[in-house]
Amino acid sequence: MNKIIRKEFLNPEVVRIDLVAPLIAQKRKPGQFVVLRAFETSERFPLTIVDSDSAAGTISLIYQVVGRSTTELARLGVGDSVSDILGPLGKPTELRSVGTVVAVGGGVGIALLYPIVKGLRLAGNRLVTFLGGRTDSLLILRDELSRLSDRLEVITDDGSSGRKGLVTQLLAEYLDSGEPAGEVVAVGPAVMMKAVVAVTRPRNVPTVVSLNPIMVDGTGMCGGCRVTVGGETRFACVDGPEFDGLQVDFDELMHRQRFYLDEEAKSAHYCKLNPQRKA
Repeated sequence: MNKIIRKEFLNPEVVRIDLVAPLIAQKRKPGQFVVLRAFETSERFPLTIVDSDSAAGTISLIYQVVGRSTTELARLGVGDSVSDILGPLGKPTELRSVGTVVAVGGGVGIALLYPIVKGLRLAGNRLVTFLGGRTDSLLILRDELSRLSDRLEVITDDGSSGRKGLVTQLLAEYLDSGEPAGEVVAVGPAVMMKAVVAVTRPRNVPTVVSLNPIMVDGTGMCGGCRVTVGGETRFACVDGPEFDGLQVDFDELMHRQRFYLDEEAKSAHYCKLNPQRKA
C-alpha cells in the first residue's frame, strides 16, 4: 500500500506529501512523474516526483488544490493510502554539464523545477535561479533551491517578496549583463514559459521547458497534452515532458488549453454523500 507518511501545506493551496513507493523511489530520475488515484472512484492524474529517498522507499509529491482530483487527494492524511500509483513515467531530464544553467520557476512550477535543479547541480553545473509568483506565499521551496543555487533571486507581482515585477525581467537583465548562460530551464504556467522563450530566442540561448503542467492522463491515450514542437506533433507525457522551448508552438498550446474551461469548472464538484470521500 502506498501510505502517506508526511503531509505539509506549503501554503493554503499547495500541499506536499511523502508516500511509500519503494520501487519508484529506486528507479526515478529528475524530470519523471507518476500517475495516481486518490480513491478507486477517482480520476487518474499525473504529478512530478519532486524528490525521493531510496533507502526509506519514499517519494515526495507537491500539488496545488485546484480541481476535483487534487481536492480528493487533499482529503487524504498521514496514515491513509492512495488507491494506486504508476511510475516512474516520462523521459528523465538530460543531465549534462554546460557550465552555468539559469533556472526560471513560476508559481507551483517551482516544485517541478526543484528536481531538475538538483540533478543539474549534481552534474556539475553552476546554478542561477530566478523564482516568480503572484505573491510571497506562492514562492515555495526557496530554502531548498537556495542551497542548490550559486545565486537565487525572487520577484513577485505585488512586490511582497523581492522586487515587484515579472520573473522574465530578472532573466532579461541577467542575460543582457553578459553573465554566462549555457542553458535556460523554465517551468511554470504556459504563459510564463512563452515569455521566457521570448527573452531567450533573440539572444540565442538554448532553452528547455517542462510541459508537465499541460498533461492530463499521463499515458498518451487521451491526447490532451498534444503539442507542436518543431512543426511535428508530440505528446508531453510520452515524448517529454521536457522539450526545446525554442521549438514549442506556445500560441497553439495556450489556445487548446482554453477549450474546456467550462467543463473543468463543473467537474470540480463532488458529492459529500459519497462514502469514498472524506470530509
